[in-house]
Amino acid sequence: MSNVSPQCGDTTTAYIALGSNLGDREATLRSAIAALRQLGPVEAASSFYETAPVGITEQPEFLNAVVLLRTTLPPQELMAALLLVEQQHGRDRSASVPKGPRTLDLDLLSYGDVVMETPTLTLPHPSLAERRFVLVPLAEIVPQWRHPISGKTAADLLAEITPLGTESDQTMRKYDSSTASA
Repeated sequence: MSNVSPQCGDTTTAYIALGSNLGDREATLRSAIAALRQLGPVEAASSFYETAPVGITEQPEFLNAVVLLRTTLPPQELMAALLLVEQQHGRDRSASVPKGPRTLDLDLLSYGDVVMETPTLTLPHPSLAERRFVLVPLAEIVPQWRHPISGKTAADLLAEITPLGTESDQTMRKYDSSTASA
């Protein structure tokens, strides 16, 4: 486990969660993934998943995904770039309600094996292990990914939060764009 960022120029694997529940959610996520390619190669992208909102439940359902990005940007520069991509997609964090509706939400889940906590960035993401809407797509693209602190795989973390087949499992389903309403 490391708490030091890789050296300048080194390529690091970062996992980024994407979410949208306003406007054309699918188009927004596809556009965001294209924008992420400007930060480095997107080597894997999960399916899209429709999920019920967490926190403030009186809002539209989210469309969520996770991507694996290879980048040379240090973690805080990558986070700044993610915030810029959010802004380019109509998100104004200063004017929005936390956990409220948003055009685009990008969360830096992990950055290599870096463990860090600053006023603007905590790695790995502090809620990663509790969020089914993050763990399902993460386990889809890289089930063997290991949490830098607990050492548990994405598949192990997913198995711990809620057994499949329970009522809460019904709040998340794979998105089928062919049946989505316009």
